[in-house]
Amino acid sequence: LACARAGAAEVTAVDVSQEAMDAVERNARLNGVSVRGVTDNAFDFLKKEAALVRDGGEHKWDLIILDPPSFTRNKKSVHDAMRGYKEIHLRAMKLLAPGGILSTFCCSHHAGTGLFRESILEAAIDAPATLRLIQQHGQRPDHPVLLNIPETEYLKGFTYELLPGR
Repeated sequence: LACARAGAAEVTAVDVSQEAMDAVERNARLNGVSVRGVTDNAFDFLKKEAALVRDGGEHKWDLIILDPPSFTRNKKSVHDAMRGYKEIHLRAMKLLAPGGILSTFCCSHHAGTGLFRESILEAAIDAPATLRLIQQHGQRPDHPVLLNIPETEYLKGFTYELLPGR
């Protein structure tokens, strides 16, 4: 909604939940903007979009925001979660137009900032893509990070620009 209200020519929201997509479309109408709601798994959606580009399509995205639910609920599944983050980052990077923006977020305290950033780096190497960090994000002050309770630092995010020449 924020992108549409800011004047984006086209906005697509993807979520596996039909209820969430119904809410997006309802809120878009209330705000007098147009948002295309797609009920799909984000991995599958990104894969389909990549196939369109491979098949001669020119559709490249100017902005992709990835804000998935936590991919890990415990320390044992962190490795698998990092593979998932790498995969979703790789798929998104391949769809970005040069100069495009990727904002990506992680809400698991098990996947620390360093691990999350590493998943982005690994995807950029495989893409290949050169990313310039624009901003690093954390949780709002109403969700304080307590030094002696590492679990409180659960939200992290990065916004990158895809530099031309990949």
